[in-house]
Amino acid sequence: MSENMQMNAEAFSSSNRSTRGKEATNIDLLMDVALKITVELGRTQMMLRQVLELQHGSVIELDRLAGDAVDIYINERLIARGEVVVVDDKFGVKITELISTSREAGAK
Repeated sequence: MSENMQMNAEAFSSSNRSTRGKEATNIDLLMDVALKITVELGRTQMMLRQVLELQHGSVIELDRLAGDAVDIYINERLIARGEVVVVDDKFGVKITELISTSREAGAK
């Protein structure tokens, strides 16, 4: 390898390491940003009259069956689907599918 090519390769390698370090530093700045996470069990439409009739113990029928996947949104954007699980007497969601956000996959 010529001396000029070797110097260019070393400069590129050094520049590449520097860029990766900056990217890691930049992502670190975002690690403490709060995001709104919503898990949607299902949806329904009701007339105002029906909503006003709701009381303690009322059951609202949703558009999904028991055991169907739930939608997981981050800042109102669908990012995954999952299943409801119980962890130490609390509800949780196990992610079963990540939703592609690329334009090639048909996302907006």
